[in-house]
Amino acid sequence: MSLESHPGRRVVTDPLALRALAHPLRLKIYGVVGREGRMTAAEAARQIGISQALASHHLRQLAKYGYVEPSPAGDGRERPWQITSTANRFRGDDSPEAWESVEFLDRYMAEQAVEQLADWQLRREDQDPRWSELAGSDQSLLYLTIEEVAELKEAVNALFAERARRRPLGDATKRPADAVPVNFTLVTAPLRPTASGG
Repeated sequence: MSLESHPGRRVVTDPLALRALAHPLRLKIYGVVGREGRMTAAEAARQIGISQALASHHLRQLAKYGYVEPSPAGDGRERPWQITSTANRFRGDDSPEAWESVEFLDRYMAEQAVEQLADWQLRREDQDPRWSELAGSDQSLLYLTIEEVAELKEAVNALFAERARRRPLGDATKRPADAVPVNFTLVTAPLRPTASGG
């Protein structure tokens, strides 16, 4: 595992760490802990509908590979956890096992984004109309070099990193009263050339 230049963003390349997160239940636990900011195993278990022992086991596995850590907000009796980064990038090494985990994680993140968008569409009528102008999907088709794609992604990541620094997860005092959790999933996919080479 390595951290990029932006705090809160981690690039995960270790095959064991990739495999540790590429587990549906661990991804759910990781997601609820991230949304809440900090959470005990008992709280996570209640939200997901599993036993506290099972939630505790998976939180320890997530901690072993650096995805969560004990939160300093514990009172001695309770042991809350918090995520260690607000953004992840998954990259395989040369092993087929690592790439299998990366592909699973990529698909999971894309599927989650689609589910969250569908849920938003069901709730849109009851929300502030200004959200409708911003929420939804944006799509762009560009002809870019590898270097240009890297430059664009770096610029986007820098914007997110600045917001993450100003509003750390789990610290509601740093958020405006009307702030809500918003998911941004950036999918970058080079397309197959057309018959004409375009």
